[in-house]
Amino acid sequence: MNHRKPHRAAALAAGAVMVLSAACGGGATVDDDASGGTAPQLVTVDAGYVSAVDQLGLPIALEIGAFEEQGLDVRLAQPFPTGVDSLNALQAGEVDFVQVGTPAIGAVQRGLDVVLLGNYSGSASKRAIDDTMAVVARPGSGISAADLATLRGKRIGVSVGSINHLYLIGLLNDLQIPVADVEIVNTAPPDMPVALQTSGLDAAIVWDPWPITIRQQVEGSEEIVRGGGHIPYVGYIVAMREFVEQNPDVVQRFLVARATADKWMRDNPDEAAEAATRWLPGTEPAVAQEAMQYNVAQLDPRFSACNYTALDTVAQMLAEQGVTQPGFTVDDRFVPGPITTVMAERPDLFDDLPPIPESARIDDGYTYDRDAALAACPAA
Repeated sequence: MNHRKPHRAAALAAGAVMVLSAACGGGATVDDDASGGTAPQLVTVDAGYVSAVDQLGLPIALEIGAFEEQGLDVRLAQPFPTGVDSLNALQAGEVDFVQVGTPAIGAVQRGLDVVLLGNYSGSASKRAIDDTMAVVARPGSGISAADLATLRGKRIGVSVGSINHLYLIGLLNDLQIPVADVEIVNTAPPDMPVALQTSGLDAAIVWDPWPITIRQQVEGSEEIVRGGGHIPYVGYIVAMREFVEQNPDVVQRFLVARATADKWMRDNPDEAAEAATRWLPGTEPAVAQEAMQYNVAQLDPRFSACNYTALDTVAQMLAEQGVTQPGFTVDDRFVPGPITTVMAERPDLFDDLPPIPESARIDDGYTYDRDAALAACPAA
């Protein structure tokens, strides 16, 4: 690959290195000490993330030295505004790894051969988790937290095809309100506060930190719903299949580093919130602190049958709304071997997480069966 020069943390970029050879293909290269010393060689890879609290594990892994401990010199691209943008960069060869959720489904159906290697957000112990999602209503919207039937007929902002769109569908399904009974307005998260202030929207559904930011920016706005187990949250560490097949050792080391960062965040939520103010421009400390308490509940990088049924459910929901095509095959996308190996070799990185139900445990040879997975994984 011909990578562009990505942004790197200044403190961690100190010390010159020189790329000597393309040791692993697919963009991974080997660094050596430019001074001619005997410093251990680091494999250089490029990675990208979306500017959101639930994607902080990637820059935090860089900040705490988890990648370097695994012999990786990870260069971060500037934060992408959306998952679609990150997938475009992956397709263009600008990055080797990205973190993305529902947009991966549409990308696969358009011919992008990406595979899923682990979770950046989600749950391997149950089907539904959505603590980082919330509905925020403008003042005077007529929407009441005590009577969610008041959502009928309202203009609701979501990013069509993204996880907040799915949350709206799941919430309405649980309320037995037809999706056609609300007006869906395709709205990017940064545009939601102004849209609420000007009554272009009655409510916005979005991931953290945006619900908290909106409450601060839109006087009188109110958080109507938070989480509730209405959808399975899907957020994956993603790479091109060819890269994964050519660089199995790099992939496994990358996943160890990411799991290390997730464990650190679960153990140190206050410090993780402080880091959010550095990596997410404009994020206030109070916003980061509140958002992080929801984020850490979803930091489960493991794979199980629950993750397969989560993606299958999400794909079906999107297809029912005409956002994607029906017939998405989840078995074709998951590559569970690297993360299940990490789970077996480094149980210390996961020992604080809820146990995976025995019948939901998988290995590299797992074949998905929806009925069996539904039976194995508790709903919430």
